[in-house]
Amino acid sequence: MLSRRHFFLTAGALCAAQTKLTSRERVDRALKGADLDRPPFTFWHHFGLERLPGARHAEATLAFHRKFRTDLVKVMSDYPYSKPAAGEWYKLKVDTNPFPEQIRALELIRDGLAGKAHFVETIFVPYNQAEKLSSKEEVAKMRRDNPQALLDALEVIAKSEASHARRSIAAGASGIFLAIDNAQDGILTQEEYAKFSEPFDRMVLDAVRSAPLNILHLHGDKVYLDRFYRGWPAAGINYSAHGTGVSVAEARRRYSGLLMCGLDERNYRTLAAADLRRQWREAQAAAGKRFLLAPGCSVPNESEDEELLRLPQVLGA
Repeated sequence: MLSRRHFFLTAGALCAAQTKLTSRERVDRALKGADLDRPPFTFWHHFGLERLPGARHAEATLAFHRKFRTDLVKVMSDYPYSKPAAGEWYKLKVDTNPFPEQIRALELIRDGLAGKAHFVETIFVPYNQAEKLSSKEEVAKMRRDNPQALLDALEVIAKSEASHARRSIAAGASGIFLAIDNAQDGILTQEEYAKFSEPFDRMVLDAVRSAPLNILHLHGDKVYLDRFYRGWPAAGINYSAHGTGVSVAEARRRYSGLLMCGLDERNYRTLAAADLRRQWREAQAAAGKRFLLAPGCSVPNESEDEELLRLPQVLGA
């Protein structure tokens, strides 16, 4: 004889499977570990529109979402951080609105989505912005020869990006997608990351710690994943199971939040429907209900529509 609890759990699962959820509802239920009709999914790539107004960026983002029916809109953010008008690149002042065109794009994306889907704003960590303002080689040299000047510059960038993060939430974003690309062997040691990046990464994230959908994007194949499983104000982690070789099952054993992973981003263009279905099923089985099907990073920018459409077709989106 079925217990009362089992009856209601089974009824709830059947109800979720039979009711078509909106993209927003699907992500909300995944965050809670509730039953779903299917897993939410997303993917993204760079549009190359950083020289154009925010309105064009918003238009491309909304068109991508509508064509490929993503459940979570991961907004690209490729507008550059402004360099000083004169003098050394690292002599910076705090900018309370460092990416105004991006904020305009977020406002238009908010209006276009009309509350039907969550969107998150991509923010590259201050160390990455410093490298873009100068070069990887220059930042590495400063780290060795003039560490205090580098730390001062990183703090200014972090304060500016923290302001941008707050503006992003005010513009309607559900969280930030914090792209951490340097917490890996071969770029920074654990000790270097702890000194030159983590305090500033946390400063940006802490500015919006109450947002419901902050995500840590842990970029690269040799990521120090153990640093991020606990103690960060984020609802989820996005990483490459295929690139790192860390299985979704292993990540789930260490992490209880939303796992945003499962798809092979590097070989995405060659994945047939059967490959996508297998990667989806295997990742979902390992991750459980707190799961959002996604690549470990952007899919190739040159991906054809036909290639991108395979995933929503497989999912029945």
